[in-house]
Amino acid sequence: MNLKHLTKSVTKQLVLMLALLGGMTTATNAQTTVETTSNNHQGKKILIVLSAADNWKRADGSDYPTGYWTEEFVVIHKRFVDAGYTVELATPGGKKPTADPHSLDPKVVGEEKAVAFAAYLKSIDSDLTHPVSLAKASIANYEAVVIPGGHGPVVDLYQDKDMGRLLVAADKANKVIGTVCHGQAALLSAMDTKGKWLFKGRTLTAFSDEEEVEFGTASNAPWLLASRLRECGAKYERGEKNWGAFVVRDRNMISGQNPASSEPMADAVLEAIK
Repeated sequence: MNLKHLTKSVTKQLVLMLALLGGMTTATNAQTTVETTSNNHQGKKILIVLSAADNWKRADGSDYPTGYWTEEFVVIHKRFVDAGYTVELATPGGKKPTADPHSLDPKVVGEEKAVAFAAYLKSIDSDLTHPVSLAKASIANYEAVVIPGGHGPVVDLYQDKDMGRLLVAADKANKVIGTVCHGQAALLSAMDTKGKWLFKGRTLTAFSDEEEVEFGTASNAPWLLASRLRECGAKYERGEKNWGAFVVRDRNMISGQNPASSEPMADAVLEAIK
Protein backbone atom coordinates (compact mmCIF):
# COMPACT_ATOMS: atom_id res chain seq x y z
CA MET A 1 0.00 0.00 0.00
CA ASN A 2 1.50 3.38 -1.01
CA LEU A 3 1.47 6.48 1.21
CA LYS A 4 -1.48 8.04 -0.61
CA HIS A 5 -3.69 4.99 -0.10
CA LEU A 6 -2.55 4.61 3.51
CA THR A 7 -3.46 8.23 4.23
CA LYS A 8 -6.91 7.76 2.72
CA SER A 9 -7.46 4.61 4.79
CA VAL A 10 -6.46 6.27 8.05
CA THR A 11 -8.56 9.35 7.26
CA LYS A 12 -11.60 7.19 6.51
CA GLN A 13 -11.28 5.37 9.84
CA LEU A 14 -10.99 8.65 11.75
CA VAL A 15 -14.04 10.11 10.02
CA LEU A 16 -16.09 7.00 10.78
CA MET A 17 -15.00 7.03 14.40
CA LEU A 18 -15.87 10.70 14.89
CA ALA A 19 -19.21 10.37 13.15
CA LEU A 20 -20.30 7.36 15.17
CA LEU A 21 -19.04 8.45 18.56
CA GLY A 22 -20.00 12.08 18.34
CA GLY A 23 -16.64 13.73 17.90
CA MET A 24 -14.75 11.53 20.33
CA THR A 25 -11.37 12.78 21.48
CA THR A 26 -8.72 10.29 22.48
CA ALA A 27 -8.85 9.51 26.17
CA THR A 28 -5.40 8.53 27.39
CA ASN A 29 -6.64 7.98 30.92
CA ALA A 30 -10.33 7.36 31.46
CA GLN A 31 -9.88 7.64 35.23
CA THR A 32 -9.04 11.34 34.88
CA THR A 33 -11.94 13.76 35.23
CA VAL A 34 -12.92 15.36 31.96
CA GLU A 35 -14.40 18.81 32.41
CA THR A 36 -16.77 20.40 29.92
CA THR A 37 -18.05 23.92 29.69
CA SER A 38 -21.58 22.84 30.54
CA ASN A 39 -20.84 20.11 33.09
CA ASN A 40 -18.21 20.13 35.80
CA HIS A 41 -18.39 17.20 38.19
CA GLN A 42 -14.79 17.34 39.32
CA GLY A 43 -14.08 14.71 41.93
CA LYS A 44 -17.31 12.81 41.32
CA LYS A 45 -16.92 9.26 40.08
CA ILE A 46 -18.97 6.53 38.45
CA LEU A 47 -17.96 2.87 38.65
CA ILE A 48 -18.45 0.63 35.64
CA VAL A 49 -18.24 -3.07 36.49
CA LEU A 50 -17.29 -5.41 33.66
CA SER A 51 -17.30 -9.18 33.49
CA ALA A 52 -13.91 -10.87 33.51
CA ALA A 53 -15.26 -13.93 31.67
CA ASP A 54 -14.12 -14.77 28.15
CA ASN A 55 -15.94 -18.07 27.67
CA TRP A 56 -19.55 -19.13 28.15
CA LYS A 57 -20.02 -22.85 28.73
CA ARG A 58 -23.14 -23.85 26.83
CA ALA A 59 -25.75 -26.40 27.92
CA ASP A 60 -24.17 -29.11 25.77
CA GLY A 61 -20.72 -28.42 27.19
CA SER A 62 -19.45 -26.51 24.16
CA ASP A 63 -17.55 -23.23 24.49
CA TYR A 64 -18.84 -19.87 23.29
CA PRO A 65 -16.41 -16.91 23.21
CA THR A 66 -17.84 -14.05 25.23
CA GLY A 67 -17.01 -11.04 27.40
CA TYR A 68 -18.56 -7.58 27.64
CA TRP A 69 -20.60 -6.19 24.74
CA THR A 70 -18.49 -3.41 23.26
CA GLU A 71 -21.27 -1.07 22.16
CA GLU A 72 -22.85 -1.04 25.59
CA PHE A 73 -19.58 -0.32 27.35
CA VAL A 74 -18.28 2.25 24.87
CA VAL A 75 -21.51 4.24 24.59
CA ILE A 76 -22.01 4.32 28.36
CA HIS A 77 -18.38 5.11 29.16
CA LYS A 78 -18.19 7.94 26.65
CA ARG A 79 -21.49 9.40 27.85
CA PHE A 80 -20.23 9.60 31.43
CA VAL A 81 -16.83 11.00 30.48
CA ASP A 82 -18.43 13.64 28.25
CA ALA A 83 -20.67 14.63 31.17
CA GLY A 84 -17.56 15.41 33.21
CA TYR A 85 -17.41 12.43 35.54
CA THR A 86 -14.37 10.37 36.44
CA VAL A 87 -15.04 6.83 35.28
CA GLU A 88 -13.35 3.91 36.99
CA LEU A 89 -13.53 0.28 35.93
CA ALA A 90 -13.73 -2.81 38.10
CA THR A 91 -13.70 -6.53 37.37
CA PRO A 92 -13.54 -9.71 39.45
CA GLY A 93 -9.94 -10.07 40.58
CA GLY A 94 -8.90 -6.90 38.77
CA LYS A 95 -8.50 -8.97 35.59
CA LYS A 96 -8.41 -7.21 32.24
CA PRO A 97 -11.87 -7.69 30.70
CA THR A 98 -12.40 -9.20 27.29
CA ALA A 99 -14.56 -7.63 24.62
CA ASP A 100 -17.00 -10.17 23.20
CA PRO A 101 -15.53 -10.84 19.73
CA HIS A 102 -19.01 -10.87 18.23
CA SER A 103 -19.47 -7.24 19.36
CA LEU A 104 -16.48 -6.18 17.25
CA ASP A 105 -17.38 -8.31 14.23
CA PRO A 106 -18.36 -6.14 11.23
CA LYS A 107 -20.78 -8.89 10.17
CA VAL A 108 -22.65 -8.44 13.46
CA VAL A 109 -22.43 -4.71 14.22
CA GLY A 110 -21.44 -3.25 10.86
CA GLU A 111 -18.04 -2.11 9.65
CA GLU A 112 -18.37 1.51 10.77
CA LYS A 113 -19.29 0.63 14.35
CA ALA A 114 -16.65 -2.07 14.53
CA VAL A 115 -13.94 0.41 13.52
CA ALA A 116 -15.18 3.13 15.87
CA PHE A 117 -15.58 0.83 18.88
CA ALA A 118 -12.14 -0.73 18.39
CA ALA A 119 -10.58 2.73 18.21
CA TYR A 120 -12.27 3.81 21.42
CA LEU A 121 -11.14 0.69 23.27
CA LYS A 122 -7.59 1.35 22.10
CA SER A 123 -7.76 4.91 23.42
CA ILE A 124 -8.55 3.69 26.96
CA ASP A 125 -6.46 0.53 26.90
CA SER A 126 -4.51 1.58 30.00
CA ASP A 127 -7.64 1.63 32.13
CA LEU A 128 -8.94 -1.62 30.65
CA THR A 129 -5.61 -3.26 31.43
CA HIS A 130 -5.59 -2.11 35.05
CA PRO A 131 -9.14 -2.21 36.45
CA VAL A 132 -9.91 -2.04 40.15
CA SER A 133 -10.45 -5.42 41.80
CA LEU A 134 -14.15 -5.77 42.55
CA ALA A 135 -13.25 -6.98 46.04
CA LYS A 136 -11.65 -3.59 46.78
CA ALA A 137 -14.41 -1.39 45.34
CA SER A 138 -16.36 0.69 47.85
CA ILE A 139 -19.66 2.25 46.81
CA ALA A 140 -18.92 5.18 49.11
CA ASN A 141 -16.48 6.43 46.47
CA TYR A 142 -19.02 6.59 43.65
CA GLU A 143 -22.20 8.33 42.60
CA ALA A 144 -23.40 5.23 40.78
CA VAL A 145 -22.45 1.70 39.79
CA VAL A 146 -23.22 0.68 36.20
CA ILE A 147 -22.97 -2.77 34.62
CA PRO A 148 -22.94 -3.30 30.84
CA GLY A 149 -23.85 -6.64 29.33
CA GLY A 150 -22.53 -9.18 26.91
CA HIS A 151 -22.94 -12.79 27.98
CA GLY A 152 -20.00 -12.41 30.37
CA PRO A 153 -22.15 -11.45 33.39
CA VAL A 154 -24.15 -14.70 33.11
CA VAL A 155 -20.85 -16.53 33.58
CA ASP A 156 -19.31 -14.70 36.54
CA LEU A 157 -21.06 -11.60 37.89
CA TYR A 158 -24.37 -13.32 38.62
CA GLN A 159 -22.73 -15.37 41.35
CA ASP A 160 -19.87 -13.10 42.40
CA LYS A 161 -19.96 -12.38 46.15
CA ASP A 162 -18.09 -9.10 45.80
CA MET A 163 -20.57 -7.99 43.16
CA GLY A 164 -23.39 -8.85 45.55
CA ARG A 165 -21.73 -6.99 48.42
CA LEU A 166 -21.30 -3.88 46.29
CA LEU A 167 -24.92 -3.93 45.10
CA VAL A 168 -26.28 -4.44 48.62
CA ALA A 169 -24.22 -1.48 49.82
CA ALA A 170 -25.33 0.63 46.84
CA ASP A 171 -29.00 -0.09 47.42
CA LYS A 172 -28.69 0.57 51.17
CA ALA A 173 -27.04 3.93 50.46
CA ASN A 174 -29.63 4.72 47.77
CA LYS A 175 -26.88 5.00 45.16
CA VAL A 176 -27.95 4.65 41.55
CA ILE A 177 -27.58 1.17 40.05
CA GLY A 178 -27.57 1.08 36.25
CA THR A 179 -27.62 -2.07 34.12
CA VAL A 180 -28.16 -2.88 30.47
CA CYS A 181 -28.88 -6.02 28.44
CA HIS A 182 -27.20 -8.98 30.22
CA GLY A 183 -25.67 -6.70 32.85
CA GLN A 184 -28.80 -7.38 34.90
CA ALA A 185 -27.45 -10.87 35.57
CA ALA A 186 -25.19 -9.19 38.13
CA LEU A 187 -28.27 -8.25 40.15
CA LEU A 188 -28.80 -11.94 40.93
CA SER A 189 -25.70 -11.87 43.14
CA ALA A 190 -27.30 -9.54 45.71
CA MET A 191 -28.83 -11.26 48.73
CA ASP A 192 -30.22 -9.71 51.88
CA THR A 193 -29.31 -10.76 55.44
CA LYS A 194 -31.90 -13.55 55.28
CA GLY A 195 -30.46 -15.01 52.10
CA LYS A 196 -33.29 -13.73 49.92
CA TRP A 197 -32.81 -11.93 46.61
CA LEU A 198 -32.48 -8.23 47.36
CA PHE A 199 -34.34 -7.03 44.28
CA LYS A 200 -37.39 -9.28 44.50
CA GLY A 201 -40.47 -7.25 43.60
CA ARG A 202 -38.53 -4.55 41.77
CA THR A 203 -39.54 -3.54 38.26
CA LEU A 204 -36.83 -3.87 35.63
CA THR A 205 -36.04 -4.86 32.08
CA ALA A 206 -33.23 -6.92 30.55
CA PHE A 207 -32.37 -8.72 27.32
CA SER A 208 -35.57 -10.56 26.48
CA ASP A 209 -35.92 -14.28 25.83
CA GLU A 210 -37.29 -13.39 22.40
CA GLU A 211 -34.18 -11.38 21.56
CA GLU A 212 -32.02 -14.26 22.79
CA VAL A 213 -33.87 -16.53 20.36
CA GLU A 214 -33.39 -14.11 17.46
CA PHE A 215 -29.70 -13.72 18.29
CA GLY A 216 -29.33 -17.49 18.10
CA THR A 217 -28.09 -18.14 21.64
CA ALA A 218 -31.28 -19.28 23.38
CA SER A 219 -31.59 -22.96 22.47
CA ASN A 220 -28.24 -23.99 23.96
CA ALA A 221 -28.16 -21.54 26.87
CA PRO A 222 -27.91 -23.01 30.39
CA TRP A 223 -30.55 -20.48 31.43
CA LEU A 224 -32.24 -17.39 30.01
CA LEU A 225 -31.83 -14.10 31.81
CA ALA A 226 -35.34 -12.66 31.53
CA SER A 227 -36.87 -15.95 32.61
CA ARG A 228 -34.49 -16.25 35.56
CA LEU A 229 -35.23 -12.71 36.72
CA ARG A 230 -38.97 -13.44 36.64
CA GLU A 231 -38.43 -16.72 38.50
CA CYS A 232 -36.53 -14.86 41.21
CA GLY A 233 -39.37 -12.40 41.69
CA ALA A 234 -38.58 -9.44 39.46
CA LYS A 235 -41.41 -7.56 37.80
CA TYR A 236 -40.02 -7.88 34.31
CA GLU A 237 -41.03 -5.48 31.53
CA ARG A 238 -39.90 -5.23 27.92
CA GLY A 239 -40.42 -2.98 24.94
CA GLU A 240 -42.99 -3.68 22.25
CA LYS A 241 -40.38 -4.49 19.60
CA ASN A 242 -37.22 -6.55 19.83
CA TRP A 243 -33.99 -4.53 19.68
CA GLY A 244 -35.71 -1.20 20.31
CA ALA A 245 -34.52 1.10 23.08
CA PHE A 246 -36.41 0.52 26.33
CA VAL A 247 -35.49 1.77 29.81
CA VAL A 248 -37.16 1.20 33.17
CA ARG A 249 -36.55 3.08 36.40
CA ASP A 250 -37.66 1.76 39.78
CA ARG A 251 -36.38 3.95 42.60
CA ASN A 252 -32.57 3.92 42.44
CA MET A 253 -32.46 1.13 39.85
CA ILE A 254 -32.26 1.97 36.14
CA SER A 255 -32.22 -0.81 33.55
CA GLY A 256 -32.00 -0.95 29.76
CA GLN A 257 -33.24 -3.86 27.67
CA ASN A 258 -30.61 -4.26 24.95
CA PRO A 259 -27.65 -2.56 23.21
CA ALA A 260 -29.91 0.13 21.74
CA SER A 261 -30.90 1.05 25.30
CA SER A 262 -27.33 1.86 26.35
CA GLU A 263 -27.45 5.57 25.64
CA PRO A 264 -30.88 6.29 27.15
CA MET A 265 -29.95 4.19 30.18
CA ALA A 266 -26.75 6.18 30.63
CA ASP A 267 -28.70 9.43 30.24
CA ALA A 268 -31.18 8.29 32.88
CA VAL A 269 -28.30 7.56 35.26
CA LEU A 270 -26.84 11.02 34.66
CA GLU A 271 -30.23 12.59 35.27
CA ALA A 272 -30.64 10.65 38.50
CA ILE A 273 -27.27 11.67 39.98
CA LYS A 274 -27.01 15.29 38.87
